[in-house]
Amino acid sequence: MHKPLPPDLERALRAAMPAGALLTDPSDCLAYGYDNSRRQAMPQAVALPTTHEQVHAIVRACRAAKLPVVSRGRGTNTTGASVPVAGGLVVSFERMDRIVAIDPDNRIAVVEPGVLNGTLQRALAERGFFWAPDPTSADYCTVGGNLACNAAGPRAVKYGSCRENTLGLRAVAGSGESIRCGTKTTKGAVGYDLTRLLIGAEGTLALITEATLKITPMPETVATLRALYADVASAAKAVARIMAQPQTPCALEFMDGAAVKLARGAGAAIAAGAGALLLIEVDGTRAGIASASEAIARAARGPGLVELDQADDPDAVAKLWSARRALSPALRNVAPKKINEDVVVPVARLPELVDGLARIAAESGIAIVNFGHAGNGNLHVNLLFDPADAKLAAAAPEALSRVFDLVIALEGTLSGEHGIGLDKRDFLPRAIDRPTLQLMRQVKALFDPDGILNPEKLLPL
Repeated sequence: MHKPLPPDLERALRAAMPAGALLTDPSDCLAYGYDNSRRQAMPQAVALPTTHEQVHAIVRACRAAKLPVVSRGRGTNTTGASVPVAGGLVVSFERMDRIVAIDPDNRIAVVEPGVLNGTLQRALAERGFFWAPDPTSADYCTVGGNLACNAAGPRAVKYGSCRENTLGLRAVAGSGESIRCGTKTTKGAVGYDLTRLLIGAEGTLALITEATLKITPMPETVATLRALYADVASAAKAVARIMAQPQTPCALEFMDGAAVKLARGAGAAIAAGAGALLLIEVDGTRAGIASASEAIARAARGPGLVELDQADDPDAVAKLWSARRALSPALRNVAPKKINEDVVVPVARLPELVDGLARIAAESGIAIVNFGHAGNGNLHVNLLFDPADAKLAAAAPEALSRVFDLVIALEGTLSGEHGIGLDKRDFLPRAIDRPTLQLMRQVKALFDPDGILNPEKLLPL
């Protein structure tokens, strides 16, 4: 059932924004009530601001009315973080989509939160630069959404995530205060680092309205290597060897046997019988790329290697990456239900993670497909089952719990880039001790005294 806004609040919100920027009809609000987790809840209204000042007025009005506020990019998040489970107002940043400035001399770009990652990358590429975070959903996800969950992607292995590539932010805290943090310089030692605090906070502390991003010059050239292994254990050990030598790849992607089969079905030319695959990219100067590629190749060679080649054909490279990016949505067609996690362990412990996941799959009867950013120890662990099968539906939660226990035992953590949202909220105490969680609650109370920003997310209830 759709609950209307209080009349006084609706008047205040309409006065703060242009005509047509506040949606209250249930049929309009419905589309803003879900994300890629496939959870859904009905907001009371949707605000479509175009300026920082409008966001400031929105938060102040909602705080006065004690109304929940959920910020939203394009809803590509997989953890339920942008679902308005407590009702209230969804603030969608789709109309705040300006690239304010690109400054190659200082290696920065200033953008609003609604800019699509892919749109930004294309604008930067015209000037010979890129922004390091490159999630699979780049053409559909927003920079603001990337910042909210500290998104990354394949390039993070060499260039880092949002936290390493964002210099400053403008935002509105849940208190209604307008704040600026960070700098426009790549060095700064003044005060607390609130920029890194807000990144990854999933909209629970403040609504980001502008970001100053660190941009990087594009390399002269890139080489792509493909290594096929007999089994996942051999591939996992190769990842550890590659990351232990001096030459850092700019991408190191892992696919297990099931993922390889899906990639083959998506058009990638992969020899039959491969039990695992590493997709490796190396970037650098034209003069140095051959030696860099050979260093990576030497580390990739080892027990279980079936085939190692350099993909020189641009079409073949494009097909391989296209198949890799298609894996996550393709899994929706393999089984009716997919539990998609993005756990992280120290790279040297990746072989233990892979072995442990195989045991959990065998003992639970739940199919588990693994792929992801192995150079960071970040695997996308996909538990696949039919919820109509009562036995498997009952086994899935326990299998997921065992996955998280395994990750923590290996000194890893629950998420590398998807965030916590609703799906992993109740598992957070396994990764963060009680005193630290209490300190996080105190930080939340300082930024958002009345708890209106994205309630019920991230922090355990």
